[in-house]
Amino acid sequence: MHCRMQAQQYQQQRQKFAAAFLAFIFILAAVDTAEAGKKEKPEKKVKKSDCGEWQWSVCVPTSGDCGLGTREGTRTGAECKQTMKTQRCKIPCNWKKQFGAECKYQFQAWGECDLNTALKTRTGSLKRALHNAECQKTVTISKPCGKLTKPKPQAESKKKKKEGKKQEKMLD
Repeated sequence: MHCRMQAQQYQQQRQKFAAAFLAFIFILAAVDTAEAGKKEKPEKKVKKSDCGEWQWSVCVPTSGDCGLGTREGTRTGAECKQTMKTQRCKIPCNWKKQFGAECKYQFQAWGECDLNTALKTRTGSLKRALHNAECQKTVTISKPCGKLTKPKPQAESKKKKKEGKKQEKMLD
């Protein structure tokens, strides 16, 4: 009986050892598979595009000379899927259009009236250019000085007109 118990204990130990060995092999296989899975994933390839930068035309208003409009964009490249596209744009209506509808300037105060030309001028420096527009760094604008008034002669002529009208009424 003693031999039989030893044989059973020996058998149980072998079974435990076999189970532990199989568990160890299983864990090794799982770790190896996980590491292999990590190695198999290729690094993200940097997509190199042979397409050039977009070049945009000026904004063309849908109607009038300001407001909503469109611009055309083009780019070059042998393998570009898209070489032309249209984009919506807007030209602010309060900008000085004589310097380009896409150029915004900050203007100084009006200067004194030049009596020789009867004009006053002011200078503006570039504040902002829309969509890489080519704008002048500084611009100068002029406008008429307005009426140059001589208060005394006008006052006298008005008085004479009023007096003349009074006299006409009296005569009638």
